Amino acid sequence: MGALEQKSEGALALRKRIGWLIVGRLVAAVLFLLAAALWTHGGISALARVALSGTWPIFVTVVVLSLAYILALRFFTRWQLQASIQLLIDVLLVTWLVWATGDISSPYAAAYILVISAASIFLGPRGALVTSVGCVAAFTFITLATASGWIPPYAHDPENALTAKAVQAIGINDIAFLVVGLLAARLAERQARSDVQLIEATQSLATLRALHERIVESIRSGVVTTDLQGRIFTFNAAAEEITGYKASEVRGQGASIFFGELKERIEQSMIAAKAGEQSPRFESYCLTSDGLRLRLGYSIFPLFSEKGENTGLVITFQDLTEVRALEEAARRQDRLAAVGRVAAGIAHEIRNPLASMRGSIQVLRSDLDADSSQAQLMEIILRESDRLNQIIADFLTYARPRNTQLALIDLRQPLQETFTLLRHSPEIRDGHILEEDLPGEAVMVSADASQLKQVFWNLSRNALQAMPEGGKLRAELGRTTTGRLRITFKDTGAGMTPEQVEHLFEPFSSSTTGGTGLGLSIVYQIVRDHGGTINVRSREGQGTTITVELPGAG
Repeated sequence: MGALEQKSEGALALRKRIGWLIVGRLVAAVLFLLAAALWTHGGISALARVALSGTWPIFVTVVVLSLAYILALRFFTRWQLQASIQLLIDVLLVTWLVWATGDISSPYAAAYILVISAASIFLGPRGALVTSVGCVAAFTFITLATASGWIPPYAHDPENALTAKAVQAIGINDIAFLVVGLLAARLAERQARSDVQLIEATQSLATLRALHERIVESIRSGVVTTDLQGRIFTFNAAAEEITGYKASEVRGQGASIFFGELKERIEQSMIAAKAGEQSPRFESYCLTSDGLRLRLGYSIFPLFSEKGENTGLVITFQDLTEVRALEEAARRQDRLAAVGRVAAGIAHEIRNPLASMRGSIQVLRSDLDADSSQAQLMEIILRESDRLNQIIADFLTYARPRNTQLALIDLRQPLQETFTLLRHSPEIRDGHILEEDLPGEAVMVSADASQLKQVFWNLSRNALQAMPEGGKLRAELGRTTTGRLRITFKDTGAGMTPEQVEHLFEPFSSSTTGGTGLGLSIVYQIVRDHGGTINVRSREGQGTTITVELPGAG
C-alpha cells in the first residue's frame, strides 16, 4: 500500500512539474519575442526586421502547442511520455528559431542549454545526454545546411558562409552543448541518488515512528508526555480508556487535572533520575469524564531529546481503584472475622438486660398517668431501647450476614416494590418526587430478592434524608455494553465531599445528614456477595449518583 501511495505521489509531482514546464515555455517565448523587438528597435539592420518577422510564427506555434499540452495533461495520464514529446518538439522549435534569426550568428543558440537542463529534470541522466546529442545534431545540421546552401537561409547574412571561422563557431557550440549535457546528467544522477536516499530515510523514519506509536498504544498502562511546564502533549489509548477523556480534549492542558499538584513530585523524580535510582511511586485521586472517582498510581520520568536535553516529562499511570478496593475489602474481612467471633456473645449479653429493662419500664409506665413527665421519660427510654436493639440487629447482619439464597428473578420487581413502599413511607415530604425508568421487558438476574430490596431501600432512604427540603430521586435500570445490569439512583440532595465519599461504606461513617449506622456497609457487602460493584459520584450542592452493577443472568 505504501509503494502504491509513493508511486501515485511521484506521478502527481511529475504532472505538476510538466505544468510548470508549459508555463515556463510560454514565458520564454514572450521574452524571446521582446528581445527580437528590442533588437529591431535598435535599428541594427533590415536583417533584424526579417528576423523579427520570423519569430512571430514560432511564438504563435508555441501558444498553440501550449494549449494542446494543457489538454493532454488534463485528459492523458502518460505524463513521462508527454514530457519526452514536449522536449523533442522544443529541440525542433529552438532549431527553427536559430534558423530564423541568423543561423551560426543567432543569439538564440543558447536556448538549447535550457532544453538540455529541462531534460535532466524530467528525463534523468540518460535523457539529458540524449537531448544534448540531439541538440548538437540539430544545430550542426541547420547551420551546415544553410551555410552550404542545402537549405535557403531565412535571413541572408554574408558572414554565414561556410568558412573556417563558421566551422569553428559550430564546433565550439557543439562542445558547449555536450559539456552542458554531461554536467546536467551528472547533476541529475546525483539528484536521483539523493532522492532515493531521502525516500529511504523518510521511509525508515516513518517506520520507526509507526513502530513507536504502536508500542505506546499497545501498552496497557496510561502514558502521558508533557512539556517542561506540565502541559499534555500525547495521551495514549490506555490513558483514554482509564480516564474517559480523549487525547484531543486534554492536549495542551496541565497534567495536574489528573495527578494533582506535581511540582514537588517532579523534583523528587528528577533527583532520583540523576542519582540513577528508581523513580518513586505516587498516588492521587482523579475524576473521570463521567465524574467517577479513581485512584491512580503513577511515576514520572524525564523526556530527553536526541541531544540529551530535557525537553519534557513522561508520566506512566495505572488505575488502582479496584486494587485498593480489594485491599480495603480484605482488611474489612479481617476485621469482620475477629468481630464475628464475639458478635453473638455481645448481642446476647446486651439483648438480655435490654429486654429486662424494657419489660420493667413497661410495667412501671402502666401505673402512671400517660400525660405525666415520668411517663414521657419512660417513653423515651422505650424508644431508645428499640433503637439500640435495631443497631444490634444491623451489627449482627453486618458481622454475620446470612447465607444468600440465589434465585432467578426479574430485577424490576424488587425495585418497583421498594418505590411503592417509599411512596407510603412517613419520610416522604410534599416536595419529594420519585421517578422510575424501567425497561418494558423482564430483566433477569440470579440474586436474593430480599437482600436486593434491602439494598434499594437503604440507598433510597439515604437519598431522601439528603433532601430534607424536598427534591427528586430517580432510579434507572438498564444494561451496559458488556451485558452487566446497571441500577442507578440519582438525587438532587446536598451531596458529599470527596472525603465523605471515600469513607461512605465504612461502618458507622457520618453522612451529610448527620446520621450514623451500618446501612450502607450492609449494602456494600450484599452487592459484593452478588458479584457486583457499587460506585458513588457526588459533589457538594449538586446531588449524588450511586451506580450498582450486577452480573446479568445471560
